[in-house]
Amino acid sequence: MAHNVDKVTIAMKKAQSLTNKVMKMLEDNRYCIDIVQQNLATIGLLRSANLALLEGHVNHCVTDAAKEKDPKKLEEMMQELLVVINTAQKK
Repeated sequence: MAHNVDKVTIAMKKAQSLTNKVMKMLEDNRYCIDIVQQNLATIGLLRSANLALLEGHVNHCVTDAAKEKDPKKLEEMMQELLVVINTAQKK
């Protein structure tokens, strides 16, 4: 569960709006660089939303697992984080 759902929701809605704008720009055969710039803004918003989700996960889910002193659960969560971080680095 996202603990900072408001921040993530706002970023996702802005990204959705920009995606719609990019689609309209494509349909209108707008200048390529203008489209690329809007597309990069969309990517930035999605990255921001993803980072906020990760921060919430670390600050709440992982912290709670550490407080429970369940080493197996904590190790599992750490492995999940590494997979997500590695995936993000490849993008």
